[in-house]
Amino acid sequence: MRTIKYTYWKNETFYIGYLNDYPDYQTQGLSKEELIDNLKALLKDIESDEIPYIRKVEEFELA
Repeated sequence: MRTIKYTYWKNETFYIGYLNDYPDYQTQGLSKEELIDNLKALLKDIESDEIPYIRKVEEFELA
């Protein structure tokens, strides 16, 4: 099992959030549980290349 970090907030109606590795792509839900389901669906789309031009964050080591 893997864990995914996400950021979220609540406005008057929705929980809004994004995957920390992909902050350009936000989603929302009426509950936190719905938001998490939508984030999972978003991650599935990202990882299956359904969404073009994804910006990715990676690290490299300097010696």
